[in-house]
Amino acid sequence: MSKNVSIAEAKAHLSVCIRQVEQGDPILITRHGKPVAALVPAAAMEHLERLRKAGPQAGLASLAGGWEGAEELVRPMAHSTRMPPREVASLE
Repeated sequence: MSKNVSIAEAKAHLSVCIRQVEQGDPILITRHGKPVAALVPAAAMEHLERLRKAGPQAGLASLAGGWEGAEELVRPMAHSTRMPPREVASLE
């Protein structure tokens, strides 16, 4: 579960916040009670970058490789071709 801290508190206790994040506890930084930033472990940033590069249109196939044993799924997907979109029947 993430902890919420104000910008002032994060600035004053940055080393403590970093230690908490290193232990796996993300920290949400707020300004006037509204979330503005987050401190997360570096591994989480790598995962976010991979998701961002995949884009919303890539779907679940873009996440293959994100867990142990996923290589078995990655190989077939890399060689598969996408089907063209289906034609929508007219209701007239």
